[in-house]
Amino acid sequence: MSSAYQTLEHDVPQSYRDKILKWNGWGYNDSQFAINKDGHVTFTGDKYDISGKVMPHFRPWFENYLGIDLNYVSPAQKLSDVVIDAPVENEDLIDFLKENNISFSNSARVRLMRAHGHTVHDMVNLREGKIPRLPDIVVWPKTEQEIVKIIEGAMSHNCAIIPIGGGTSVTNALDTPVTEKRMVISLDMALLDKILWIDRENLTCRAQAGIVGQSLERQLNKKGFTCGHEPDSIEFSTLGGWVSTRASGMKKNKYGNIEDLIVHLNFVCPKGIIQKQCQVPRMSCGPDIHQVILGSEGTFGVVSEVTMKIFPLPEVKRYGSFVFPNFESGVNFFRDVARRRIQPASLRLMDNDQFVMGQALKVASDSWWASLKSSVSKMYITSWKGFKVDEICAATCVYEGSREEVDQQEERLNKLAAEFHGVVGGEENGQYGYRLTFAIAYLRDLGMNHGVLGESFETSVPWDKVLSLCRNVKELMRREAKAQGVKHPVLASCRVTQVYDAGACVYFYFGFNARGLADGMHVYDRIETAARDEIIACGGSISHHHGVGKIRKQWMLTTNGAVGIALLKAIKSELDPANIFANANLIDIIGSPHCKFRTVQESFAKWAIALENLMEFEEILDDQEANIRVFFAKKNHSCYEEFDGKGGVVAHSMYPPFGVLHLDGDEQWYATDDKEEMDQRVIDLRMVLIHEIGHTLGLRHSRRKASVMRKHYEKPKNPHKIRLSKYDVRAIRELYGS
Repeated sequence: MSSAYQTLEHDVPQSYRDKILKWNGWGYNDSQFAINKDGHVTFTGDKYDISGKVMPHFRPWFENYLGIDLNYVSPAQKLSDVVIDAPVENEDLIDFLKENNISFSNSARVRLMRAHGHTVHDMVNLREGKIPRLPDIVVWPKTEQEIVKIIEGAMSHNCAIIPIGGGTSVTNALDTPVTEKRMVISLDMALLDKILWIDRENLTCRAQAGIVGQSLERQLNKKGFTCGHEPDSIEFSTLGGWVSTRASGMKKNKYGNIEDLIVHLNFVCPKGIIQKQCQVPRMSCGPDIHQVILGSEGTFGVVSEVTMKIFPLPEVKRYGSFVFPNFESGVNFFRDVARRRIQPASLRLMDNDQFVMGQALKVASDSWWASLKSSVSKMYITSWKGFKVDEICAATCVYEGSREEVDQQEERLNKLAAEFHGVVGGEENGQYGYRLTFAIAYLRDLGMNHGVLGESFETSVPWDKVLSLCRNVKELMRREAKAQGVKHPVLASCRVTQVYDAGACVYFYFGFNARGLADGMHVYDRIETAARDEIIACGGSISHHHGVGKIRKQWMLTTNGAVGIALLKAIKSELDPANIFANANLIDIIGSPHCKFRTVQESFAKWAIALENLMEFEEILDDQEANIRVFFAKKNHSCYEEFDGKGGVVAHSMYPPFGVLHLDGDEQWYATDDKEEMDQRVIDLRMVLIHEIGHTLGLRHSRRKASVMRKHYEKPKNPHKIRLSKYDVRAIRELYGS
């Protein structure tokens, strides 16, 4: 790794993130799927049940299912070859941190490790050495009062803050907005990692927000308790991260989601510390302040401490599994489990594609008896029960409680499964399937080594729409992949992971072989966006527990409505009027540089799509090299035409080689999707940009009213749904020979 600047540090801690985690992939440095010398897939390290084991069936499945050639390797760039830009400097802030004895570092590696989460975009950028805007300095508060002090320093010295917990976000929530000109502070909560107290009488504990899930659970277990919250990311995610994303765990049926577990919390924002006056199980004192903080994703401030419920360790923990003839039978079984309120601690249903993949991940057995038992089980299911191999699906479950409670629950579930033609699959399969969850996250890295792009995303949906949503979204992903030029079969699968009275959580897994595509990530984005649109059209939510971040922000207006978005913005304005917590998650701050820049990107993208990617647009930092330069200007701005102040001409542009697009800085520009904030006095930035970009590409005004190139500006009825008309598309394609 190279960086051409002087590193500044003070009292830097030895963080687990820097010592044992990958910089460009999921999880531990020593853990990954790999091809051994015999050509079989194995799993390295010693931290998982499958570690050191060979999976003889996985390579054939992987190669055949996705059309992969494992001899083809797409290597990641080495860390030593990565070039990191110098940080934004702010000497006053550095002096402030030193004066207050606050740990900090601006070293290249430290900044890089805290600059991203784990979306496929994050991983592709890291593997290819495309390093976006990084935070400029990392600080490690050791107490809540140090958090307060850091915020004071940021406010006094014009800096921005982005909090980070475990860094497991899959929503681009940790990305630094590229338009942020202030020094950006990465507020790493890693040193706030202690349990402060355990109250055995009230069954609660108080912990600092930076504690990692597995550490919290391990310490509680030693005292005879569990927190019951077990997200797939529990090894690396933090208590504060769970709160800020409204997280859900695999055993929520018994213990609840994170919002059910919280009794009290402290939240530090630029206005001070938000905390309730008492720690009681329930209050009727107006709207619940905790609900404002839950899911706020570091936009208003940062969680510092949490009091949560704890539970005595269960007397018995038992695994189970079921096999169903098809996915519909499994979903109907799940619906009846909810209706009869007999949910075990965890219950998950895999569709046929995931079931087959799970079988391919089975490790080789040294036992002839185990091999024989597996063969007999398969024969019983397929030959004697008549289940079709290409339709069969499976469910795994976990029972926790007293022995009597677990026995009764297991008996009731076994009987109910039989009513839906289910077959008991045994405890061994249930345990294997449940624990495989933690290792399966490493599969994407193996895929990327061989040209596969993949991601998972989730939704919640009412029971009467579960089957249609699953079917429609999977079909759409396959159809869209084909339309985008993907030549090989795609993985489009789903599982039902949470059971509620009124609906379920559905997880989708998607991946495709990107070899032969000019821009695999562009294809991926088109497919994922179409899939999320389909989820909403089918009655699903934009997220069940991953959160919004930046990647799902475009659907926030549809989800919460204009008045709901206005409420969030009002809270932001009150708690953080200077936008110190500037990660740009959830909402756009009207007039903010990030908001305007995103609108510019979206406007260029519409023309790129119309040109069927014959032309690509890329932001560059050197305006002398740019073909088109976009900026705001006022009155006389050294151009062929002066602006006339508010009203009148709002923008003008010139075709390259001049390549300028000027917007009148005296106008009141509108750059969000919030229709409630738009009135007759503001100009829609998106509408004007699309029009002027058309001019810079060579198009003239059109007489057609439907065209975005019509001569006079008209305020759009719905800014978020501005589309190029068929006349615009035809004109630009004729101009460029498409």
